[in-house]
Amino acid sequence: MKHFKLLATVLLVLFVFPVIAVAGDYVIGEGDSLDIAVWGVKELTVTTKVRPDGKITIPGLGDVSASGYTPKDLQKTLAEKLKELVKNPIVTVAVNEITNSKVYIFGGGIKSGVLDLTRRTTLLQLLCTIGEVASADLQNAYVMRNGKKIKENFQKLFIDGDVSEDIVMETNDTIFIPLLLTKNVYVLGAVNNPRFIEYRRGMKVIEAIIEAGGFTKFAKQNDTYILRKEGGKEVNIPVKAKDLIKDGDLRQNVPLNPGDYIIVQEGMF
Repeated sequence: MKHFKLLATVLLVLFVFPVIAVAGDYVIGEGDSLDIAVWGVKELTVTTKVRPDGKITIPGLGDVSASGYTPKDLQKTLAEKLKELVKNPIVTVAVNEITNSKVYIFGGGIKSGVLDLTRRTTLLQLLCTIGEVASADLQNAYVMRNGKKIKENFQKLFIDGDVSEDIVMETNDTIFIPLLLTKNVYVLGAVNNPRFIEYRRGMKVIEAIIEAGGFTKFAKQNDTYILRKEGGKEVNIPVKAKDLIKDGDLRQNVPLNPGDYIIVQEGMF
C-alpha cells in the first residue's frame, strides 16, 4: 500500500508539471525553466529559472548548480543535498521551458540566424522553416557539430525527398548553406543552338538539349556526356540519348546539377 501511494504521488507530480524535456540526453542550460518537486514537502516544490551563472536557488539549500546536468542527474544531486533537510527525499525535475538549445544558420545562400530548439527537430524540419532556397547551394551545404562535419550535401534530402538522409539536430549545431554561384548548365557540340541555360531544380539532360534546339543531323546521340565537377575533380557521365528518345530508357535522362556541361559529339553519316 505504501508503494502504491508513492507511485501515485510521483505520477501526480508528472501530471501537474508537464514535461517538455525529461530525464535523458537533454542537458539543462542557462535560461531553462525547471519545475522541481519534493514529495511531501510543499515548501520545497518550486519553479525556477537557470541563471546566467548556471545556478538555481532552492529553499533551504540556497544556490545549486544546474547547468550541464541532465534532469535525471540533477534529481540525484538534489536528493543527496536534501538529505540534510528531509528524510529519504523523493525529487522530480522537469524542464517546462527550453531557452538554451539553439542552432546557428549562416552562409550566403540563406538568411543567417539563430533558431531555438524547443522540441525534437530534424534537419528536414529545420530546412522547411528557413524560407526560399532558390539561391542556396544545397550540395555544398553541411552541418557542423563539435568542430566536425557530420552531414554534407542536403540535395538528396531536401530536393529529392530521400528522408533516409535526415538527421536529428542538437544544441549548438551549426548549419552552413553557401550561395549558389554557378546557376547555369551549358549545352555544347552537335545541337542546333549551343547555349547556356539557367539551372532549375529537377532539370534533366534531355530537357536542356531540347532547350538548346535539339540535336543536329550530325549528332551522335549515344555519344552524349555530362562533364561535372565533384569534390574538385571532373567527372564524365555518359548519356545514351538515342536509347532514351527511341527506346524510352529513362535511366539515361540524368538529373543535372548547376555548372554541368552537356557535350553532344558529332559524327559523319
